[in-house]
This record gives sequence, C-alpha cells and structure tokens, in this order.
Amino acid sequence: VRVSDHNVATLVGHDLEVCGLAYSKDGKYLASGANDNTVKIWTGRETVPLHTLIEHSAAVKALAWCPTSKNLLASGGGTQDRRICFWNAAHGTLQHSVDTGSQVSSILWSKNTKELVTGHGYSQNQLTVWKYPTMTRLAELTGHQDRVLQLAMSPDGSTVVSLGADEALRLWKVFDCETEKKTKRSEKTRSTSSKLSMNCR
Repeated sequence: VRVSDHNVATLVGHDLEVCGLAYSKDGKYLASGANDNTVKIWTGRETVPLHTLIEHSAAVKALAWCPTSKNLLASGGGTQDRRICFWNAAHGTLQHSVDTGSQVSSILWSKNTKELVTGHGYSQNQLTVWKYPTMTRLAELTGHQDRVLQLAMSPDGSTVVSLGADEALRLWKVFDCETEKKTKRSEKTRSTSSKLSMNCR
C-alpha cells in the first residue's frame, strides 16, 4: 500500500555526490561514502551524522560491514587513495588501514571465514582476496579488461560475481561454504580464473 508521505527522513551532510551506501547487519548504522572523500555514519533517522570519517584522500564508493563484528566497517578509497580502512563505527575511530596499490571499487566480507575480497581498477583490474586481520594477500583474480565496478556474493557465500567496465560479468569460486573447512582450506580450492564470463552488451 502506498503512503502519501513516503519520505521519512532526508540526511544531508556530504559536500559532493554520494556514491556508496551500506546498512550494518543489525540495521543500527548506515554508512555513506561520497566524492568529498569522507565516510559518514548515521543512526536511526537522525539527520546529523554520528561520525564523519576523514582518513581517505579520494572518493569512497566501497563500503562493507563485517558479518561477525557488528561495529566493524571496511571502506575503500579511489585512485588517489587506494586504501582499505577499517573503522570502529561506535567510536568513529580508525583501527588500521592497508594500501592496496590501486583503486578500491567494492568490498565483500566472507560469510564463513575471516577473509574478504575487494574489486580494483587500474592497472590489473583484479579481485584480491585478503586474510583478516593480518591483511595478507591470499589470491589475485584477474580476467577483466577494465576496472571492476561492483561485486556480489551467492547466498551460500562461496561464489562472487564481478561486474566490470569491460561490460563483462565473471563468476569466481572464492570461498568455501562448509564451516568445517574454515581453517583447513588449501589455496588449490580457490579459482584464479573465472568460472564463467558473460558479456553485458
């Protein structure tokens, strides 16, 4: 049923275009990233941000909440920044960051392991799999001919689909879905080439 007044709140705070949004799993926080190089944390329908995070030096599009630590937010910066930052959203503090060497366009946390995957731009246009919290690189997945625009995960948490500016969709077998294999997985189980490539034209 449509309501006459469907706009329940307008959140104004960024100076330039908003290019990333992500709700925390429990719905308590909304994170927004923008072309003004900031990340803002919002709560409920409050029209003033709880925190403004200013560590990035380029636009912030990639945002992802950790599925096992409700206050942990990962954000990725653009070409002039290239970093993944990890924040405590409750306190608005930076926990640590890592320079990835290229634009970070998307971030996904594994549902079953302490790992995450990121999508990147120039020069390799790759997906990178990381071990958290050490941020050790576990794999570099290449195949896109232009920058990765977005990532999404299958319901079982095993497969990642990547959309590139090369107008291709690629499916990658990245994570194990069986919980008993969390700590005993071989690198041989991770595909370093995509399972399927689809042209989006």
